[in-house]
Amino acid sequence: MKAVAVFPGKHEVRVIDHPEPQLASPTQAKIKMLDVGVCGTDREIISFEYGTPPDGFDYLILGHESLGEVVEAGSKVSKVKPGELVVMTVRRPCPHPECVACRDGRQDFCYTGDFTERGIKQQHGFMTEFVIEEECYINAVPRALRDVGVLVEPLTIAEKSLEQLWLIQQRLPWACPVEPGKLREHCHRAVVLGAGPVGLLGAMALRIAGFDVTVYSRSRTHDENNPIVSTIGARYIAAETHSVDELAIAVGSIDVVYEAVGASGVAFDVIQHLGPNGVFIFTGVPGRKGPLEVDTDYIMKDVVLKNQVILGSVNAPPHSFQAAIRDLGTFVQKWPDAVRSLITARFPIEHALLPLSNDAGGIKNVVVVAS
Repeated sequence: MKAVAVFPGKHEVRVIDHPEPQLASPTQAKIKMLDVGVCGTDREIISFEYGTPPDGFDYLILGHESLGEVVEAGSKVSKVKPGELVVMTVRRPCPHPECVACRDGRQDFCYTGDFTERGIKQQHGFMTEFVIEEECYINAVPRALRDVGVLVEPLTIAEKSLEQLWLIQQRLPWACPVEPGKLREHCHRAVVLGAGPVGLLGAMALRIAGFDVTVYSRSRTHDENNPIVSTIGARYIAAETHSVDELAIAVGSIDVVYEAVGASGVAFDVIQHLGPNGVFIFTGVPGRKGPLEVDTDYIMKDVVLKNQVILGSVNAPPHSFQAAIRDLGTFVQKWPDAVRSLITARFPIEHALLPLSNDAGGIKNVVVVAS
């Protein structure tokens, strides 16, 4: 079967023939891959910054943003059945008994770092025709989300972050004031850094959670308007024409910053404008560049005197995938055109190297493995 693979030792990326897998356990399902999203992680892997093949292979099959259809299920599989759409989690637990997170099914909080990840670290990914997966890593997706289901995995980044945010803010009175007969919206202000898929999906998640949302980002076209941001009832501020200081004046006291751009310079500029009791959520991983000048005294003083929290979040557990599937359905009901416009282009697997290129452009490009 066809697969898109990176050969780290040879510095090669190409479409290959890979053996079609078969069920080896009654708890497994065989899944025909339909769509696989392309993200910055994939581009970094094919730039040979990281990415580790499974033991015994000199190549790694790419792809961790999945949408597939079950074609065969083992006798002990009860969560899904043939014909159902599914997405799969990415990280697999480490083998160490002392890692209480992995033993509890929370490998997103692995203590040892010896986890494996589909399409990233020591596990083949989903950019191929068929995969075999254990039932515990499979999540059913409603057929109504067929055209956008591949967005579930990037949405899980926001879902896990929001879950952590609500847990953290239990430390203080943070409920919205109740007006007679209804709960007031927009009482918390959030700034989203970045208007890529992770940022825009995060903005949608924050909007349905009742936040007043501002997206601050650079635009390749230097446009001062973003139609997706406008559609969801959020505000867009262009970084080309507005400084971080001007952003802070326009927003007011910032309760939450959801960083989804991977640019440390702008992140540490914005962190200096975080409001009292605010939470700054890092989700991006910047590439290594030259040193930055950062006013660490100012940041440290504010973190202490304003009861602020700086949070890093990576990967997501199964319940975040369930939340993402639920919320993606809500997004489609509220903003169908905006959600679908997140997917810029679709490419057949034979031409998968095109969306993997740094010049591909767009918001979210998708490799179509099967229709």
